[in-house]
This record gives sequence, C-alpha cells and structure tokens, in this order.
Amino acid sequence: MPQTVWIARHGNRLDFVNPEWFNTAERPYDPPLSDDGVVQAQQLGQRLVGEGIVHIFASPFLRTVQTADLVAEALDLPIKLESGLSEWLNPHWMPAMPERLSIEALAERFPRIDLTYTSRVVANYPETSEEVLERTACTARQLAAEFPEDILLVGHGASVVGATMGLLGGTTEPKVNAVLCCLVKLVRQDQEWVMELNGDTSHLSETEKVIRFH
Repeated sequence: MPQTVWIARHGNRLDFVNPEWFNTAERPYDPPLSDDGVVQAQQLGQRLVGEGIVHIFASPFLRTVQTADLVAEALDLPIKLESGLSEWLNPHWMPAMPERLSIEALAERFPRIDLTYTSRVVANYPETSEEVLERTACTARQLAAEFPEDILLVGHGASVVGATMGLLGGTTEPKVNAVLCCLVKLVRQDQEWVMELNGDTSHLSETEKVIRFH
C-alpha cells in the first residue's frame, strides 16, 4: 500500500492581524491563531475527513497545536507534539529560545495531546536557514519511516518546506508554496515520493496573496 504524508502550515496568526499584540504579550514569540486562522484550521480539518490519516504530529507552538487540535477534532485522533516540526529558531527574529506553554499546560487546554509521545528530533536555538531545513527534513523522514501509515504533519512555513524537501530528496525544486493553512500531499510509490499537492488552499474560503514567514 502506498503511504501518504500530508504536511500543513498553521492558520493565520494573531500578530499578523494585530501587530500591536506583540508589545504586551506574555509570550510574544508564541502567538495564537487569529479568529480567521481558527476558521482556516476548521476548514483544513473538514478537507482531511475521509483521507485515512492515522497519526497527527504537530509543532509544540500554540498556533500549530491549535490548528492540529481542530483537525484532530474533525478526524477524532490524538495529537503527538513533535519538537522537530518547530518554528525556525532564527536569531534575527527572536533574541533567545522563545518561551512557550509547557507540554502539560498545553495538554490541559488540548486533551487530545498524547502525553506518552516523545519528540524524535529536538529543535535547538539558534538555527541557520540550512539547519532548520535539515532539522525538519530529518524529522519528516524519521516519522514517515517509523509510522508507515498515512500521517499529517502540522508545522510552520519553514518546516513545511523542509519536511517536503526532506521526503522528496531535493533542495530547491519544486518550490514549495507554504502559505498559511496550506496542504502538501506526498505519496510514496515503492521507494520514491511523489508530490500530488503543493501548497493547496482550495479548502479555504479566504487565502493570503503573499507568503509570510515572520
């Protein structure tokens, strides 16, 4: 049976909609979804109903957990928090390792989180662009090998690109269209991965015109 790996980016962020939020936020580098981002995540969940996904893995940042939780609700699945899918820990964006909610605090808020799961790859601050792509590429390859069923990875712009290239085995082509709440679909046929969807947003009622990574 061919294996399918779906890769999604989180929905719209509150600080994209309201940049002033950053100035008073308790955890400014871990924004939640905006109201329209919640709608996007719900639409993503409805798009994936019936696709046969068995496992959902998500970056431990709040916006990715929120996105994954709304998908998991639609699919009635648990969520595995995977540090290897984390945001690009770019020292030009953030002065130190960004403060996030603890796994325990996230699990209280999102009961679908599987507390028995341990991240296979750990993201470390700071990272270069090459390091984040390699980190997320390794994560995608390890998860696809360890979990041979159809899986969903929920990450960030950089992790969508890195995970996709990690499975395809390339570095620059095809260019991954990692817009907000997009979907990449990769299908393994024998030992080769084939991209069937590249940054698809046909499930969204509203999409962004410009790809924003930060």
